[in-house]
Amino acid sequence: MDEKLKVCLLNDSFPPTIDGVSNTVFNYASIIQDKLGEAVVATPKYPNVEDDYDFEVVRYASFDTTGIIGYRAGYPFEPSVLGELESKNVDIIHTHCPAVSAILARTLRERADVPIVFTYHTKFDIDIKKALKSNLLQEASIKVIVNNIEACDEVWVVSEGAGENLRSLGYKGDYIVMENGVDFPRGKADSGLVKSIREEAGIKEGVPVFLFVGRLMWYKGFKITLDALKEVKESGLDFCMVIVGDGGDAREIKEYAAQNGIDDNCVFVGAVQDRELLRGYYTMADMFLFPTTYDTNGIVVREAAACGLGSVLIKGSCAAEGIEDRRNGYLIDENAPSMAEAVKELIANIDLAHKIGENAMNEIYIPWDESVRKAYERYKAVIAKYKSPEYERNTTFTDDALNSIAGICDALNKARKFRESVTNGFIDRSLAISGALIEKKNSGISYAGTHLENIKNGFAVKKAVFEKEMEERKSMLAERHSWLKLRHRKMRMQFWEYFDRYL
Repeated sequence: MDEKLKVCLLNDSFPPTIDGVSNTVFNYASIIQDKLGEAVVATPKYPNVEDDYDFEVVRYASFDTTGIIGYRAGYPFEPSVLGELESKNVDIIHTHCPAVSAILARTLRERADVPIVFTYHTKFDIDIKKALKSNLLQEASIKVIVNNIEACDEVWVVSEGAGENLRSLGYKGDYIVMENGVDFPRGKADSGLVKSIREEAGIKEGVPVFLFVGRLMWYKGFKITLDALKEVKESGLDFCMVIVGDGGDAREIKEYAAQNGIDDNCVFVGAVQDRELLRGYYTMADMFLFPTTYDTNGIVVREAAACGLGSVLIKGSCAAEGIEDRRNGYLIDENAPSMAEAVKELIANIDLAHKIGENAMNEIYIPWDESVRKAYERYKAVIAKYKSPEYERNTTFTDDALNSIAGICDALNKARKFRESVTNGFIDRSLAISGALIEKKNSGISYAGTHLENIKNGFAVKKAVFEKEMEERKSMLAERHSWLKLRHRKMRMQFWEYFDRYL
């Protein structure tokens, strides 16, 4: 029987953040832990979040960047976290993000001497261009990210289109396609749940329902969808567009729907974390509208298929891989008129929409269990290759730099612990000496007898004064310790900002 592997999964987003990649990491960890081996997830900390999973979750320091990239950015050089992850004795590292998580993965590899697998999920260059206005900074950031990816021991992509996009950014290494799955069972949700969702949303029976699930960002094709639905409404057709999710462009998207005069036809649900409830939304809809070229795989398309819901997709997009037009999906050009024609045809022929959904459920559905088992078997091949005497790892100057930075942080952490030890030892020693002196004075006062009561009272006063002085000294030392700790944290963050800016 094969020895079970211990897999360290890294990603910058993880619940409570809900997106396709965080869902992927969650399912990898759950299935590996439950059926295959052991899993540990390392991800940035979130305020007031408690992890209650069957697998281990190690959180590391982070700062709020949700307004820029949709989730918190982590600090990958926290010594205690590196030490904790090293102590897990993992067999392989699998990072799903080419930024902070990849830096942490490379730093951990230097300590644990195990291979790194990287999965390319998202066209991160679009996020970089949205966050950075300078072309020079955009190009530099993309180069750093690509270098991170090329430093990994094996690269996976979730579709052929994702691999082509990665190549277009300058990546020169090899890759293999490792498709994602979905955690939904094949089949529709309970009819009672679907009915309650429809009633709560105020959707009348017989009104065609179209659906979107995902982050509310313009690059998800919302302008195409909302402009197309404006045309559909102006043609006199009735419909309801249900939009599930949240994101940085949510307010603008809602305002644009109102400007197009279709806000009465739209239901903005917000983020839905209950997976069974989400199945209900997929089951309620007649067609899923996903006119984006941003996604490299489109997990939501397969989630829809699991529930018997077909999708309208852009011809040639990654999400449209494996789709046969008007059989298990509906393909359009990347513009609003083409989407409008599709919606009009599907409203007029709702049976076609339902037939497409049925074929999608039977032909493109992939369960997570199947996908993760395939990945787990590939882990074994990656480990064997890494341990081979002939294997030459792609070590760069950056690996040495990351290792040096981690070493500096570790030394600073040890210095901080030594300072705390000395400080606490001084306080404890001072309290012990004062206690001994107080005890000696008490003994002397007792021996003097009752006729020296006044003297005893005087010593008691001095004792109280002395204890107060010692408490004040202890408080001052504690404040000094807190100030030094704060200064150390500030220096550490300044160092990270410098690294992020120049490396």
